[in-house]
Amino acid sequence: MAARFEVTASKYRPKTFDELAGQEFVVSTIKNSLKNGHIANAYLFSGPRGCGKTSAARILARSLNCLNSGGGSPCGGNDAEICDNCRSITSGSSMDVLEIDGASNNSVNDVRQIKDEVLFPPHSGRYKVYIIDEVHMLSASAFNALLKTIEEPPPYIVFIFATTELHKVPATIKSRCQQFNFRLIPIETIQEILKKICAENNIKAEDDALFWIARESTGSMRDAFTLFDQVVSFSLGSDGVFIQSSLIREKLGIIGLEKLNAFAEACALNDAPLAFSLTDEILSSGVAIEQFVIDLSGYYRSLLLLKNGITRESLLGYRSALFSQKALGTYDSVRLEQALDILLDCYRDMRYGVSPRFELETAVSKLTWLTKWVSHTELKEALDKTRGITIPSAQQTQSQPQYQQQAPQQPQSQSQQQRSGDGRSLTDEFNRMLAEKGKNVSNNSGDNGYDEDVPMWSKDAAPRDAASRDAVSRDNTSQNAPQVEQVLNIIPGTVVQ
Repeated sequence: MAARFEVTASKYRPKTFDELAGQEFVVSTIKNSLKNGHIANAYLFSGPRGCGKTSAARILARSLNCLNSGGGSPCGGNDAEICDNCRSITSGSSMDVLEIDGASNNSVNDVRQIKDEVLFPPHSGRYKVYIIDEVHMLSASAFNALLKTIEEPPPYIVFIFATTELHKVPATIKSRCQQFNFRLIPIETIQEILKKICAENNIKAEDDALFWIARESTGSMRDAFTLFDQVVSFSLGSDGVFIQSSLIREKLGIIGLEKLNAFAEACALNDAPLAFSLTDEILSSGVAIEQFVIDLSGYYRSLLLLKNGITRESLLGYRSALFSQKALGTYDSVRLEQALDILLDCYRDMRYGVSPRFELETAVSKLTWLTKWVSHTELKEALDKTRGITIPSAQQTQSQPQYQQQAPQQPQSQSQQQRSGDGRSLTDEFNRMLAEKGKNVSNNSGDNGYDEDVPMWSKDAAPRDAASRDAVSRDNTSQNAPQVEQVLNIIPGTVVQ
């Protein structure tokens, strides 16, 4: 009888802290506390799925009850080398380590049962450990029933909580626990682990194929193992298992980088017929429309990262040299951002549109004339240029020190003001309008010596006596009245230098 198949996630579950990948901070902190004998009443492990929370809880339970650890890491190796406590905890038959599913045991009655059980000391180990997985699923009354037990349990009781949604755990529970945040595992680390597994099981695999598996797992080791088992199943041939990138794309309906490069080059050349032909070819090969949009979004995102100097393979998904240089040289960052906006809008609209394919084809049409698209900033700069007004670009503005950008603008002489195409400045136009208005108003006497109906900031506003008029004329010979500049500065849409 053939041996029962064991999934990779169970077969290679970490049994010691040294085998726990990608969680260096958690491992070092817990190992130091075990060596020093600083055992907390309760631990709270939080983080994304498949990153090792439950495995770390089991390793901690083994460390607390291991007969050979002496307060450090539990004993490892094969079954013949580990102690009886570690063996029973690993198999799930230990009476001192109880693992509870918080999703199905979330009532207050389940918690009351735990409160009654903690009165009994451990059977064979030093500690009695309760591991409650998905603790955020407990009801509010269940959490309240746990508060006193967590805060002042018997000295031989240790609680270990694990959750993927830390925000749902009450603050009263968090304050009574030592919290450890687990992180997503880096793609490079997952790829190295998959390589070791392939070497141990005599499996041939391309590096690009293993990298794709690691990338698709999005930092979850369990997801990587599950996808690895699926790929191994259809990669079995007469000569054994050979994991190939081409076979993965064929079986799972994934778009290769070669087709994405060809599509991007067609769009860069404004070749709409070729772009639509490639789209139909890709969809006819079995690729889902949603997957096509997702892959295109990831491709243009990678081009945007390359434009900004990012060449890390784990972020790009492929080696930087594999991307189309024609597409990379045609588009700038602004148009790549617009391409991403088009694709993201397409993905959102597919749910409510008449047909997902219609939405995709509309997005493809927009991508084919992306090189002709003009941004709002470029349009504004072009309009300002035709008017003869030079506006600093965004890059020039960002390069200036902050104190220069926020400094108040000082009034300048008429010769220094920027002028429109016909040679007249905004200040001149404003003064001319005020002067025209002043000419249409009859001169009325006032107590202050000025014409009452003529604005005081207008050039026509002058004292009635000759001596005062000559003095004001001499003061305003070289520059305009400061009041004019202040008024212009507060008018929306005007630029006065």
